Amino acid sequence: MAKAKRSVKFMCQECGYESPKWMGKCPNCGAWNQMVEMLEPTKKGRSSFTHTDEAAAAVPITKITSDNEPRFLTQMPELNRVLGGGVVQGSMVLVGGDPGIGKSTLLLQVSAQLTTTGKRVLYISGEESVKQTKLRAERLLVTGDNLYVYAETNLEAIQQTIQHVKPDFVIIDSIQTVYHPDVTSAAGSVSQVRECTAELMRIAKGGNIAVFIVGHVTKEGAIAGPRMLEHMVDTVLYFEGERHHAYRILRAVKNRFGSTNEIGIFEMRDIGLVEVANPSEVFLEERLDGASGSTVVVSMEGTRPILVEIQALISPTMFGNAKRMATGMDHNKVSLIMAVLEKRVGLLLQNQDAYLKAAGGVKLDEPAIDLAVAVSIASSYNDKPTKSTDCFIGEIGLTGEIRRVSRIEQRVQEAAKLGFKRIFIPANNQGEWKIPKDVSIIGVTTLGDALSKALPK
Repeated sequence: MAKAKRSVKFMCQECGYESPKWMGKCPNCGAWNQMVEMLEPTKKGRSSFTHTDEAAAAVPITKITSDNEPRFLTQMPELNRVLGGGVVQGSMVLVGGDPGIGKSTLLLQVSAQLTTTGKRVLYISGEESVKQTKLRAERLLVTGDNLYVYAETNLEAIQQTIQHVKPDFVIIDSIQTVYHPDVTSAAGSVSQVRECTAELMRIAKGGNIAVFIVGHVTKEGAIAGPRMLEHMVDTVLYFEGERHHAYRILRAVKNRFGSTNEIGIFEMRDIGLVEVANPSEVFLEERLDGASGSTVVVSMEGTRPILVEIQALISPTMFGNAKRMATGMDHNKVSLIMAVLEKRVGLLLQNQDAYLKAAGGVKLDEPAIDLAVAVSIASSYNDKPTKSTDCFIGEIGLTGEIRRVSRIEQRVQEAAKLGFKRIFIPANNQGEWKIPKDVSIIGVTTLGDALSKALPK
């Protein structure tokens, strides 16, 4: 009897779109030359995972008992805050970041810390052998009888090991190296990542095991694989930082058990990652007094205020078109603020090259940095420094007005702690809140008003 012919389909490796025929351009995401031929599995598809083994039933929301999810604290308060207060039992956490940024180092250190509480941790590596993981653990001073290391990429073998070891925590390094033998595509493909993640999710929810998975990133900075990967997990953490800087930022962009946009700051040393307790002092410790083009802003990263120095260098262009470059902030934001300065304040910037930078490798993306960026540009253009004890907070509108920002009291208190005496804020933010001692609050309504007070003639 002849075997049944297996059907063929084509799948986009960028977004997971399926088509019965090959196409040069994916109609879903627009990527070129990403359609790959795949064979349909001969057996019936696997059922989706459920959070419990019992049959689910619809229940009125008023009849559901709400219990606080048990959390396990690591010895890293920075990580605990980013996770929303600790690791939730039965959760699935995705950690992404550039190669060499410190993802494996962080998770190996966390593994050792969790074992000190009597919990059992299974570290599964698909990129290193057991001996290589041991060498890295010795360098990081990581040890413990409850820390199990396993080098495997076959998902079925990983499932058997989890059933045998019965860990409380599982770490997969990385999801792009794991493959399911029933899926015909290569490891790291869209279908493999999707199937393996769904199976690991079933293990996490069914066995009440906290699972950390490491995800590779693309050259654009997004986690490789289908976007569905980020939707399936409970928490998504991005490990960021310049490779030439020692500081790393762990940022939560999705968290079902806590606040998003929280960050934790670490420093990479020979013994691994060490927490930075006061990042504002770190970002300002090398600031020069009396330098033009330098301002300080209080940026909110989640619930945490951080003081960052913004530097601007304005110089006459040598070519027909002026150059605009920005590091650590949005390039379009810089162009918009320069347009407002030229139109509303009268600075002739169209024939000036502009180079802006957020010192320390941090990335700023909130509206409250607008005023500090504008003052730094004007300071460099006029070659006139601001006072070293000045701090600027505020959003700039297209008509030149200074708009209110959130959490102004928390921002001002953080600036006062580090010795700033004059703090420029939107006039609409002045109200019934406590002003720190020996601090002068200057409310401004327009950009011209702020520049005349910060850079007097």
